[in-house]
Amino acid sequence: MDTKIGSIDVCYPTHDDIGGPPNGGVSTVQNSSPLHSTSISPCDATLGRYLARRLVEIGVTDVFSVPGDFNLTLLDHLMAEPGLKLIGCCNELNAGYAADGYARSRGVGACVVTFTVGGLSVLNAIAGANSENLPLICIVGGPNSNDYGTNRILHHTIGLPDFTQELRCFQAVTSYQAVINNLEEAHELIDTAISTALKESKPVYISISCNLPAIPLPTFSRHPVPFMLPPRVSNHIGLDAAVEAAAEFLNKAVKPVLVGGPKLRVAKAADAFVELADASGYGVAVMPSAKGQIPEHHTHFIGTYWGAVSTAFCAEIVESADAYLFAGPIFNDYSSVGYSLLLKKEKAIIVQPDRVTIGNGPAFGCVLMKEFLSKLAKRIKHNNTSYENYHRIFVPEGKPLRDNLNEPLRVNVLFQHIQNMLSSESAVLAETGDSWFNCQKLKLPEGCGYEFQMQYGSIGWSVGATLGYAQAMPNKRVIACIGDGSFQVTAQDVSTMIRCGQKTIIFLINNGGYTIEVEIHDGPYNVIKNWNYTAFVDAIHNGEGKCWTAKVRCEEELVKAIKTATNEEKESFCFIEVIVHKDDTSKELLEWGSRVSAANSRPPNPQ
Repeated sequence: MDTKIGSIDVCYPTHDDIGGPPNGGVSTVQNSSPLHSTSISPCDATLGRYLARRLVEIGVTDVFSVPGDFNLTLLDHLMAEPGLKLIGCCNELNAGYAADGYARSRGVGACVVTFTVGGLSVLNAIAGANSENLPLICIVGGPNSNDYGTNRILHHTIGLPDFTQELRCFQAVTSYQAVINNLEEAHELIDTAISTALKESKPVYISISCNLPAIPLPTFSRHPVPFMLPPRVSNHIGLDAAVEAAAEFLNKAVKPVLVGGPKLRVAKAADAFVELADASGYGVAVMPSAKGQIPEHHTHFIGTYWGAVSTAFCAEIVESADAYLFAGPIFNDYSSVGYSLLLKKEKAIIVQPDRVTIGNGPAFGCVLMKEFLSKLAKRIKHNNTSYENYHRIFVPEGKPLRDNLNEPLRVNVLFQHIQNMLSSESAVLAETGDSWFNCQKLKLPEGCGYEFQMQYGSIGWSVGATLGYAQAMPNKRVIACIGDGSFQVTAQDVSTMIRCGQKTIIFLINNGGYTIEVEIHDGPYNVIKNWNYTAFVDAIHNGEGKCWTAKVRCEEELVKAIKTATNEEKESFCFIEVIVHKDDTSKELLEWGSRVSAANSRPPNPQ
């Protein structure tokens, strides 16, 4: 795995100096103030408070939780820590999704659940965070320490005297697991777990016996020693050789291009990628799951490269290039549109977080992406041929056909209006489904955030992720585009958004089912029970907090709803149900669905 990237400087931070930038990277704790050496009062010198202080230290100011009898005392001690807020969620899956969204905007996230019933419920969200290379700390309240090794059967288990079922499940989706059932090891295990999450940009698992969080111990009587995580560096001989070979490869090309991939985040290399783009003059594209990590106002930005469903004229430039550098790509069946990309290995430089491969030739290990791209920028010859070719063939996208008065609303009209809502003070979260394709075509203004979960593609992710992202970035107004099928999976935590006073706008696209599945393989199982979604949200609101809902069926109603949401109700949570025809989809989904269906239905190879 090429994920062990990142460093943390000496810390005891002020609040303003912690956390990662929007859409980027592992949280970096900076050297901002001297180590606190004062003692902590005995009532605060507990395991629970120590964990809480460590979370605040790395930039976590909100923890998403669901109470259960094994974690209640731990929750008391987390709540007692100044600067740490407990956000109660409706279920564990959403708590995990919220921590995921929080980690995307803040740089690290955390959730707290109870033993097994909570742990196995949150597991899907943790697996998704793993696939997206997000540092997420999953904390579980575990059995009483006296019960280990006693052959007793406990509740919340499968009825066997074995407490390792949950642990074994988490071993598959986290990079470190700490089971704390004695105080003597707690300090070391907590620090190792948290530092591993930050170094590897992966989720970790911490289980704490339910009878330990409140017990004072001299180990916890002083402020924790700051993390000292040495930065990773390249092998300089390998780095120089990789840069030399890449520069030679690219400088002899006629029309090379650059393509940014999703692992730019874990490598913290987005700025270095832009540095290379500035120096090279090449046309610059992003893979779909890297949207938002590269500024789209860059003068040589040509759009999203997604094979046959790329934004207009982008694929033609990328696939006709005689050399392309992919920085941090993930090539799977979805990003490759059913393995149909027209790319050739011999034309490609593939830069992973700690490895560079050049065409069919040499591969260089122990070379960090950030250092490689920055150093290559100083060796590359300026060549704007690919961008000039793009500029030459580019034709601006046409506007949707004008609706007749009160004509049923079309999806392309909806997204034209969402485009006009975007600014540096907004962020877009796109749910799995047709929102993937429609949101890819949005042009992000400078500073506008963007997130979606492509590698794992878990429907319902965006509700919890929206909660977490908005909680971490209160100065941005989150615009979430969610299909009705996905919303039904995780709808409950709209209540948490309202309770937290968030001002998110959710566009609920009601087309009567799982449209993305319809376009891959249709069947009656893709049709869902229709809800009165605005009435559902009004019932959740129940007169407590600021909440406004609207149901729109035509463009005139949509315009009115957006105007209200962005003016009179700009400080409210706004929920706009958009009713569209069940077959109203983007042309990209139709193409993508056909190709993915073909890939899924390949017959077995003869043995």
